[in-house]
Amino acid sequence: MKTAIVHEWLVNYMGSEKCVESFTNIYPEAEVFTLIDFLEKADRDTILKGKNAHTSFIQNLPFAKSKRTFYLPLYSFAVEQFDLSSYNIIISSSHSVAKGALTRWDQLHVCYCHTPIRYAWDLYHQYLREANLTKGLKGMCAKYVLHKIRQWDSSTANRPDFFIANSHYIANRIKKTYNRDATVIYPPVDIHKFSLQPYKDNYYIAISRFVPYKRMDIVVEAFAKMPQHKLLVVGDGPDAKRIKSLATPNIELLGYLRTEELKNYLEKSKALIFPAEEDFGITVVEALACGTPVIALDRGGTAETVINNKNGFHFSSQTPEGIINAVTEFEKIKDTLNPEEIRNSSIAFSRKNFEQNIQAFITEKSEFFFNRVQKL
Repeated sequence: MKTAIVHEWLVNYMGSEKCVESFTNIYPEAEVFTLIDFLEKADRDTILKGKNAHTSFIQNLPFAKSKRTFYLPLYSFAVEQFDLSSYNIIISSSHSVAKGALTRWDQLHVCYCHTPIRYAWDLYHQYLREANLTKGLKGMCAKYVLHKIRQWDSSTANRPDFFIANSHYIANRIKKTYNRDATVIYPPVDIHKFSLQPYKDNYYIAISRFVPYKRMDIVVEAFAKMPQHKLLVVGDGPDAKRIKSLATPNIELLGYLRTEELKNYLEKSKALIFPAEEDFGITVVEALACGTPVIALDRGGTAETVINNKNGFHFSSQTPEGIINAVTEFEKIKDTLNPEEIRNSSIAFSRKNFEQNIQAFITEKSEFFFNRVQKL
């Protein structure tokens, strides 16, 4: 059976691209369709096995790589231009518009949904505030565009035959947004790249892109009030200047690090601080694979991966005070946590398990779907 994989854009090697990597591992002959493809060679070899993706007309528009969000109003139109008519199975990897690809009634479409479009639904008002688009003509234009995106997104909710969610948290959002049920298959984490390190150094670590919803600001503010604790901060992004302005001498900013550099710090860290309400949170599981406990918000994907007093500690108040209280309580119980048990808690989220579960799901649904098609 001919298989096509549809993904929004291929620019960096992030969480959703790791899923596409697994899809091409399972289906090496599959063709990949994406709005734009600007992968570097190393990432192309990993994700696409050296091949090129089929791209949309957006690929050839000015500044498509660096200013792709400028073309947001064109995304839904662009994804509908992909001609998938010669494929039997379509797998969409969707956090924006990929699920809206056009298919016929006799083509199986399975959507692996990372999230319904955040900036059009759950984070709509936050997105407008952070982009300074709550007022004026630009604000009105942005609101209208997002309104039309919501209408299109709702109208395409029945295009996939089956939904897979990357967490129960996202499955609930899919049900709320699209009124569709979703099977949960956790995303792939390369736990084999991270080694168990039972002996920890005396520092905490926080890892994230510096964007507002990741809430790295509250981590830095919290540790600025705890000078007795050392914090390493890994990441970069639009909020970098503000994060730097909040740092005190006990806080070291390391910038962006590749996996090999990052793992050395993560393996030896006393704990990872994770304040964001994430769809899943791959970094959290990477920390667990090192035997490193996680202090995380008790909402979103981390409510499913972090188990209180087993492999980490939860906090419920997304504030500096919430983190301070959590670190204080963690210091009391940290010696009771077993690094080997923490490592074992990550195994369920391995890439091997992901690929086995995805393949089993699609095989089962294919047999059911195409048997039904033959009878019609």
